[in-house]
Amino acid sequence: MAVTTAPVPHTARRRRSFSAGRAVAWGYITVIVVVTLFPFYWILRTALSNNYALTTDPSSPLPVGFTLGAFKRALGLASTAEAAAQGGSGASLNTALYLRNSMIYATSLTVLIVFFSAAAAYAFSRLQWKGRNAVFSILLTALMVPQVLTLLPNFVLVKDLGLTNSFGGLILPGAFFSAFNIFFLRQFMLGLSTEIEEAAIIDGASPMRIFFRMILPMSAAPMATLSLLTFITTWNDYFWPLLVANDDSVRPLTLALGVFKQSSPQASPDWAGLMAATLISAFPMLLLFMIFGKRIVNSIGFSGLK
Repeated sequence: MAVTTAPVPHTARRRRSFSAGRAVAWGYITVIVVVTLFPFYWILRTALSNNYALTTDPSSPLPVGFTLGAFKRALGLASTAEAAAQGGSGASLNTALYLRNSMIYATSLTVLIVFFSAAAAYAFSRLQWKGRNAVFSILLTALMVPQVLTLLPNFVLVKDLGLTNSFGGLILPGAFFSAFNIFFLRQFMLGLSTEIEEAAIIDGASPMRIFFRMILPMSAAPMATLSLLTFITTWNDYFWPLLVANDDSVRPLTLALGVFKQSSPQASPDWAGLMAATLISAFPMLLLFMIFGKRIVNSIGFSGLK
């Protein structure tokens, strides 16, 4: 005789799925999201405020004296009289020019670093040559050297070569070597299958052809991840451009924001204009994540399952 059981009501299943642990987890996630996003909201609130009115109610959660004048000042669209009326600086900020400089600097350096790191990783992982492991061990010691220790020697070299105030001086010192990128890509390439590579060697393919036609396509996922990280790091770089880029024709936006803040003739800086320019400088990063974020996350997950 078959025994039948009554179906569990939907409301009972819903009540049973709720627990104190789930509530704590959701509460924790909510707090983390709020803490993470609140600085961005505060930047937007400041950028939409009148710079004079900010001093009257600095703790207001909403824009004080709502206006788009800060964005006009950051984009160079406001006259000196309009800027002064809203508490803005009389200094001009050619955002379009500085965005172009940052794009050239970050894109060029990213392409060069990732390509040469991939080439070095291929030599350390797939090619057999005497002293390979010893050289790689020496290279790993570069990971323990703080980057600040290399700034002065690089600056002296760039100055002696006459490359200050040029994109060459900005890009070349860091374009050919990244210890972390080489290590990261080498570890990935060591896990690639050698069967296809051995078949290509039997067919007469040269190491360069194997590298460009086989290794690079198979390493697309980690290279995309390193490209994104390198681009973000370069885009936010401040100290190295401060040393070698004093001309507006090559000055990146991060450095221009600092100059804009210091050039305010008033007693207090133009915080509204500075926050508006900061949002404009962050927009390319947001666009980059919107376009490539999901693909990169999926690539990382796929490479982790290999």
